[in-house]
Amino acid sequence: MASSSSSSLPAAWAAAVRAGAVAPALRAAVWACLAMSAMLVAEAAWMGLASLAAAAARRLRGYGYRWEPMAAPPDVEAPAPAPAEFPMVLVQIPMYNEKEVYKLSIGAACALTWPPDRIIIQVLDDSTDPFVKELVELECKEWASKKINIKYEVRNNRKGYKAGALRKGMEHTYAQLCDFVAIFDADFEPESDFLLKTMPYLLHNPKIALVQTRWEFVNYNVCLMTRIQKMSLDYHFKVEQESGSFMHAFFGFNGTAGVWRVSAINQSGGWKDRTTVEDMDLAVRASLKGWEFLYVGDIRVKSELPSTFQAYRHQQHRWTCGAANLFRKMAWEIITNKEVSMWKKHHLLYSFFFVRRAIAPILTFLFYCIVIPLSAMVPEVTIPVWGLVYIPTAITIMNAIRNPGSVHLMPFWILFENVMAMHRMRAALSGLLETARANDWVVTEKVGDQVKDELDVPLLEPLKPTECAERIYIPELLLALYLLICASYDFVLGNHKYYIYIYLQAVAFTVMGFGFVGTRTPCS
Repeated sequence: MASSSSSSLPAAWAAAVRAGAVAPALRAAVWACLAMSAMLVAEAAWMGLASLAAAAARRLRGYGYRWEPMAAPPDVEAPAPAPAEFPMVLVQIPMYNEKEVYKLSIGAACALTWPPDRIIIQVLDDSTDPFVKELVELECKEWASKKINIKYEVRNNRKGYKAGALRKGMEHTYAQLCDFVAIFDADFEPESDFLLKTMPYLLHNPKIALVQTRWEFVNYNVCLMTRIQKMSLDYHFKVEQESGSFMHAFFGFNGTAGVWRVSAINQSGGWKDRTTVEDMDLAVRASLKGWEFLYVGDIRVKSELPSTFQAYRHQQHRWTCGAANLFRKMAWEIITNKEVSMWKKHHLLYSFFFVRRAIAPILTFLFYCIVIPLSAMVPEVTIPVWGLVYIPTAITIMNAIRNPGSVHLMPFWILFENVMAMHRMRAALSGLLETARANDWVVTEKVGDQVKDELDVPLLEPLKPTECAERIYIPELLLALYLLICASYDFVLGNHKYYIYIYLQAVAFTVMGFGFVGTRTPCS
């Protein structure tokens, strides 16, 4: 009886296929995905060529902007009148319950080489944990006792989250005396010469509003997930940011490790909390005012990658949903803007937002995790080899070229990114449709010094999901079941031979669905 029931499932599916109920819709989905794939690979190729041209040009003439070394600032212990070339700089460090890393960022900011009477360190503490607030305040007082000009600021609410904290920080009288503001998240540790290297670009090039530097990661090698993140972020900086800066088109502020011209912030309307990507929001508005941005990849700032799967999911939701939501809110403003060229409008609307922030997350999940597996069960639908093999191979090669040291991890990167595409697609749709979750803000969990001590784990660290039920992710497991069904059908009855890829992807969804990814953290 059971055998009869199970054998009737393939028969029922075959009957539905023969009746023509599936093939037309699936064929339309295939060609829609192929069209989006063509847009994506063209964009990747364009950015790749532009970034390579930028690298070549940089060797010949630097970054194309005037830069002159600054004179040595007066010694901290023997203050003297600062040379006129040293403007007032505000260093903002927003934080929220950052018990693990607050000392790192505050210490690094207080060690920045700059005349002591020309720099103000501003710690914006939105912590809700009284113990953490006390620790942060004591740390600020300790640095103040060493004659560091440091201000500890708190609010009575978290309205606007990070954007609200930065906006409130700029309202203080002493902050309004500053011409430039450097921003560092709580886990970022700039080198002492950070300002000496970045400020000359702003001082000698009055059209530059922002100097963005590159992130480097202190914990990239603690597990396979952090290594994959490093690959994706290295590509982002080496290709997306580099090409946008080189072509004078547009690239987004990364929210940290950058220096802004205060007048550009004010002219652009200041910090707004209407999305979860306040950094990108400000950058778009400043760009529409005609300001220029410069990405300087030679200057790197240490930071931390999320090392738990849950923390990474929250971060990716915020980034993806916020960008899509900003696209919804600003598309018409970009179209009607009269202060920038059509080239910059096209780049913002089509390349930056439509292809990279909307098409990319939706296509990756829809095509590689839904359409291809389903087509394995429909003999009438054939995916052209150029869409099935050539385009994804080209995209993979373009990523591998910029990550030569991680070529051996590319198969894992593909499978991991396809799983994450499910969350990114959901986040992108949430932002585009402005659902209730569009403004969810969860601060990325950090571990600080534990990176060196407790997180020395193998590439794939099991998290024992039986001990923590919250580490079982139902959506991933449901997708794994769907993929297993499709792969098995193709293996037994199909003729497409997609089952090898589909089985591998099913394993990836299963592994991540049971929480066997990332590092171990205490059960909550």
